[in-house]
Amino acid sequence: MSYQVLARKWRPRSFREMVGQTHVLKALINALDNQRLHHAYLFTGTRGVGKTTIARIIAKCLNCETGITSTPCGTCSVCREIDEGRFVDLIEIDAASRTKVEDTRELLDNVQYAPSRGRFKVYLIDEVHMLSTHSFNALLKTLEEPPPYVKFILATTDPQKLPATILSRCLQFSLKNMSPERVVEHLSHVLQAENVPFEPDALWLLGRAADGSMRDAMSLTDQAIAFGEGKVLAADVRAMLGSLDHGQVYGVLQALLEGDARALLEAVRNLAEQGPDWSGVLAEMLNVLHRVAIAQALPEAVDNGQGDRDRVLALASALPAEDVQFYYQMGLIGRRDLPLAPDPRGGFEMVLLRMLAFRPADTDDAPKPVLKPVGISQATADPATPVAAPAVVDKAPAVELPQPAPVAPTPQAEAAPVVEPEPEPELGPEPAPEVAAPEPVVVEEVIDLPWEEPVAAPAPEPVPAPAPAPVAASQNTQPAYDEPPFDPSAYASAGMDRDDEPPMDEDYYGGESDPVGFSYLDELAEHVQEETPAAAPEPLPAAQPATGLALQWLELFPQLPVSGMTGNIAANCTLMAADGDDWLLHLDPGQGALFNTTQQRRLNEALNQHLGRTLNLRIELIRPEQETPAQAASRKRAERQQDAVLSIEQDPLIQQMIKQFGATVRQDTIEPVEALASQGQ
Repeated sequence: MSYQVLARKWRPRSFREMVGQTHVLKALINALDNQRLHHAYLFTGTRGVGKTTIARIIAKCLNCETGITSTPCGTCSVCREIDEGRFVDLIEIDAASRTKVEDTRELLDNVQYAPSRGRFKVYLIDEVHMLSTHSFNALLKTLEEPPPYVKFILATTDPQKLPATILSRCLQFSLKNMSPERVVEHLSHVLQAENVPFEPDALWLLGRAADGSMRDAMSLTDQAIAFGEGKVLAADVRAMLGSLDHGQVYGVLQALLEGDARALLEAVRNLAEQGPDWSGVLAEMLNVLHRVAIAQALPEAVDNGQGDRDRVLALASALPAEDVQFYYQMGLIGRRDLPLAPDPRGGFEMVLLRMLAFRPADTDDAPKPVLKPVGISQATADPATPVAAPAVVDKAPAVELPQPAPVAPTPQAEAAPVVEPEPEPELGPEPAPEVAAPEPVVVEEVIDLPWEEPVAAPAPEPVPAPAPAPVAASQNTQPAYDEPPFDPSAYASAGMDRDDEPPMDEDYYGGESDPVGFSYLDELAEHVQEETPAAAPEPLPAAQPATGLALQWLELFPQLPVSGMTGNIAANCTLMAADGDDWLLHLDPGQGALFNTTQQRRLNEALNQHLGRTLNLRIELIRPEQETPAQAASRKRAERQQDAVLSIEQDPLIQQMIKQFGATVRQDTIEPVEALASQGQ
């Protein structure tokens, strides 16, 4: 009997023997077990990942004499004929050699005939993207509504070339590339079964050379067995592939780490004996440095795709992080300039000598990188080391880091704009202006969004006595501010408050769902928005000023004990009718997504509590014609902003700077004084 290559001898004959592709096998096995069979399947993926193999296994599952099952027996006549490639009802078509529309029409003429031996007639069209446009058009109708005894299985390495009309008629399964770890594991199993001696390093070389294809890995293994006279050794595989010894790259990096120029040039001489591609050697160095940088940031993220994870972790512990980044950047630039060197080897040596000459200076007290424990944070791994210990100060205040002292606003300007003057030649250093002690900012009482109680400006605290420790005269200490009051404007668009109860099921508002689906990034964005509320969209101005009942609602609303989502609902309402204890409010429909019966009940209870009687409150989603509390707050903010901009533009000093230096005022940086005070600036 003639020799059968490993790729054909070890081709899987059932789903149990498949290596990888679990996401595809799970769907197919469940469909076969539950008899939910589609009439057309499309398998995509690079060469040698199992497209044709899965198609033949499906043909056995559909036609096995034991019935339609995901576990064909493999012993009946149908299973044996499919394994041997002589089953009459499995028609395998090479689309690359039958691209004409006449070939497709001939195929479709035979579709109408029932299967001869099996339960289904299976058409396996390989490299289907090679068909012509007319062939695809001729296939459309039959592919959409084939006879019940016909199944189409299409396979391609380039699904982008398939028309959308073909893709929409098939169940598409994308097969993944084989990782080097999975390839090495399978090759080890095959060689042990074949009684072929091997070295693990040789299998890693074959796994990387296969580039994600299991068939390529098996073919290269066949070649390695023949090259090594029945053995698979690392030296033989490296010579067969003409690849670089990965250990020599680590020798170059070790010489760089030790700063040994002699060892560095010796490593280059050893590399030159193999006649390597010097640009490829630099690429290998950059690959190792990239993995070292990952190991220093997150050790558990380092893969073992090249079988050298331990060496990467050891190098990451010994090499400073700044050196890793420097070597990587220098290698990128050197690889770009390597074609300009008179000699490739000389250019490579100059790159290494440049790394050695310009690397960061070594110091005795330079911190060594400490790798984090895998899967454990540093705070958890070493509880004895406090994460942040409060400083204990006895009779002396804490000295803040030098920060520019805030200057009290002058009467000419209500806010500090950003002025961008034209570049002028330097006239020499100017003496530092003498800065007086910060004075408390006097904020005019402004009624903002009505549901917030007016917060008076904090009284200035007495300036503490200076610390005994001497402080440089040029350093200014920043005065400590109290925690800024909560900004109520965030309620205009903020979501549910932490203390609010979620709406009941019958009150849920079913908006449009996200077509992409909820993801980790969405959850992170919601967390960030919860920690730092986004700027509230300004409500549209009212058609008419508030009068009568609407004006009474503006005066009543700041006194109601409401906040959060309930306060946001009430701020966008206006009082339309008050017939005794029956009150009617109109709510802006733009806030309808936040409104439900729970919010109406809470607002009714707040009114009852404030007025001391029981009201019957009704809320209708009708846009108020008169001004609501939210619109009043928005109008007042706009007026304050306009006054601030006008004050800056009319300031004599600003006008002089614009005239003398050609400066411009960025109006987007102007903020009223009360806005800056509320932010603690």
